[in-house]
Amino acid sequence: MATSTVILLVCLLGTLNTVQCQHEEANPEDVENNGEIDSIPVEENYTVSALIERANKNAGQELDDPEIVEGDIAVYTGLQNADPCTSRGCKWQRSSNGNVYVPYVIANQFSQRERAIIEKGLQSFAQSTCIRFTRRTSQKDYVNIQSRSGCWSYVGRRGGEQVVSLARSGCVYHQVVQHELLHALGFNHEQCRSDRDSHVRILYQNIIRGLEYAFNKINTNNLGTPYDYGSVMQYGRYAFSRNRQATIVPYPNPNSVIGKASQMSRMDIMRINRLYGCRR
Repeated sequence: MATSTVILLVCLLGTLNTVQCQHEEANPEDVENNGEIDSIPVEENYTVSALIERANKNAGQELDDPEIVEGDIAVYTGLQNADPCTSRGCKWQRSSNGNVYVPYVIANQFSQRERAIIEKGLQSFAQSTCIRFTRRTSQKDYVNIQSRSGCWSYVGRRGGEQVVSLARSGCVYHQVVQHELLHALGFNHEQCRSDRDSHVRILYQNIIRGLEYAFNKINTNNLGTPYDYGSVMQYGRYAFSRNRQATIVPYPNPNSVIGKASQMSRMDIMRINRLYGCRR
């Protein structure tokens, strides 16, 4: 083979490799809008809390959005200090066959790929709990999954149409879908548990000014389960940081891994089954 031909083939192969690498680096499934979270170290970018924090910069600012507290929990305006679940039953009803059917609709805003991710998140509950997300027909109470401004949900069943927002720009990830649906089923964040002070330290000096309330401790029903650093409801070490310093530090071992869940933990599943009396 002539020397000039060999050189030409080498150049062509080098060009193809460069194009392939550029394509892989720009894959939208791996990097959403090529964005970075200014106050979060790069290695934390895909924790649940980091994904939600990035997507929720403008959450709650649209005219028809609810007020958003604790990062991604929607509340009735004017009732910020009262949990609706304490004044009325907010669990979804269990049927005579032992399953809990939660009707849902998914808005047409989502692409086929996004819808598949959301559906996978919905159906994942049926694999290990008695929760069955089913397409709505005419049920009065149902979850309406939309792409609004950010990732957010109400806590528990509120009655009637109940929006769960999964913004296309940053929220359509399996762990975020599960996180927001767990809110809709009645669960709060792990770091807000009533017993959290025995397991984590909240470093308020590192939290973005005005967002300290996102770490308020709640009088939760912990269902006889231990604190779980691996819960999909546990925010990451740098959640709402204003200075790239940790806001949540495990205690007594500060080196414990927290907030890295890519899906519901064994303890998340146990809590669902205990709260809803699933025969599992």
